[in-house]
Amino acid sequence: MKLAVSGKGGVGKTTFSALLIRMLNDAGKKVLAIDADPDANLASALGIADSQSITPIAEMKEMIFERTGAQPGTIGGFFKLNPQVDDLPDTLSVKMGNIKLMRLGSVKKGGGGCLCPESTLLKSLVMHIVLARDEVVVMDMEAGIEHLGRATASAVDKLIVVVEPGRRSIDTATHIRKLAQEIRLERIAIVGNKIRSEKDEAFIREHLSDFDFLGFLPYGDELIEADLSGRSPYDVSSEAKTRIKQMISKL
Repeated sequence: MKLAVSGKGGVGKTTFSALLIRMLNDAGKKVLAIDADPDANLASALGIADSQSITPIAEMKEMIFERTGAQPGTIGGFFKLNPQVDDLPDTLSVKMGNIKLMRLGSVKKGGGGCLCPESTLLKSLVMHIVLARDEVVVMDMEAGIEHLGRATASAVDKLIVVVEPGRRSIDTATHIRKLAQEIRLERIAIVGNKIRSEKDEAFIREHLSDFDFLGFLPYGDELIEADLSGRSPYDVSSEAKTRIKQMISKL
């Protein structure tokens, strides 16, 4: 099962991803967790110790040079467009239980995008992860689907967009679907988060009425407190865990 999770910053996307991954781990699944959002910290949310010390793949200059034949940060020139990446999930991931975590990092690029060694390696790595790995894959992505392309979109079982009751979050979900449709990724589901009342749920259902809904998560002070104290949301008692278990059954 290959899942990508996206949504506007601040909606609780990484909290949802972390709970989903830990619940899958509890169910005995082997999970490859991919932190593809430069602004998120999935490792910390999972409860991995010393998460700040994890080096993103995009910053591993020697490895990128070894695999592509070009120095990161260079544009133009010659480098391999199909570098070897099949060993990287096993050799460069941080392990916790049945979970392997990789941080992709971000590529500094100009306005027109980047045909550069580090970008090429990341795209090759994502393609391998989605097409060839036999674990459950959960990708915590930025407010878009930058790391996915046409070659990988067909193998993504579900693009889960996390939204909160709010106009900007709704607009972001619509934008993400537009991007997904451009690469023919049609299997999209909404998870409503931070739901305080039936009115909040009704707001999301009304404004995203043509989407499929995977479920809704209640607003919980305990999850916010866990984040503020640097604890994994999995390590506190919450209704969200029960709801996500039900979502896994649907998936």
